[in-house]
Amino acid sequence: MNYEQARFNMVEQQIRPWDVLDPKVLDLFMSTPRHEFVAESQQALAYSDIELPIGEGQTMLPPRIEARILQALDTVENESVLEVGTGSGYTTALLAKSAKDVTTVEIFPTLQETAKTRLKEFDNIHFEQGDAAQNWDDGKMYDVIFLTGAVASLPEAYKQKLNLGGRLAVTVGQDHVMTTQVLTRVSETEWETETLFETVLPFLINAEAEDSFTL
Repeated sequence: MNYEQARFNMVEQQIRPWDVLDPKVLDLFMSTPRHEFVAESQQALAYSDIELPIGEGQTMLPPRIEARILQALDTVENESVLEVGTGSGYTTALLAKSAKDVTTVEIFPTLQETAKTRLKEFDNIHFEQGDAAQNWDDGKMYDVIFLTGAVASLPEAYKQKLNLGGRLAVTVGQDHVMTTQVLTRVSETEWETETLFETVLPFLINAEAEDSFTL
């Protein structure tokens, strides 16, 4: 399989038509071999517009969704990033190429260990293991925060972890009604919200809506 051609087709046929026109983002996806972040049995599908399974019941985001979010976050090289949900490590790599440093949190040790091997060439990624569905209480502030799975409601803690001017990417909602948003902190007590698109994504572990029905 010609992976370089498949990567080009992914950018031109999936990502660019989804209003991702920032050359910096397009170059990121062209220069990052997505097939190296999936199991060998999945490599032929690595550039397809689907949620690829990566183990532990988890999936990779479709490339067009990742690209649209990264364009909106507009990370620059002097910024610090917090990623919730390392998954395959692919989005981690895209962020690490864009930022000064990335702290990435994964709840499944098996996924984290696999991602570490794929990301061993990077020296600006800090790996953390645990449940960060509602908060990651590391005492740090960040310029960019990316929750890679959906949450039923927006965790207030992550809004408070943003530096002034910092951006938070989050997909919020219920099973069939979700919106992906980017919140920008404009003051100590104010955030502006940009709604990017409607979608349906798998929830982060422990971020699902509580069942309101009782028998």
